[in-house]
Amino acid sequence: MTATKQQFFKPTKVSADTKSAQTNSIARGIIEQEAAAREKKTEKLRALRMAREAADPAPLPALKRK
Repeated sequence: MTATKQQFFKPTKVSADTKSAQTNSIARGIIEQEAAAREKKTEKLRALRMAREAADPAPLPALKRK
């Protein structure tokens, strides 16, 4: 194992723009993943609701007595 410069010295500082761009891209990725998961769940629940409604049609409304 040879000693390298990076083992002994800190790497150069990262600019604020680079940090903010990296944070922004990571946050957008997380938001996109959550949105995709939410859409997938919504589609699944919608399909289940439609199947349930098809199996059990809505009852007719009760007639009002006059």
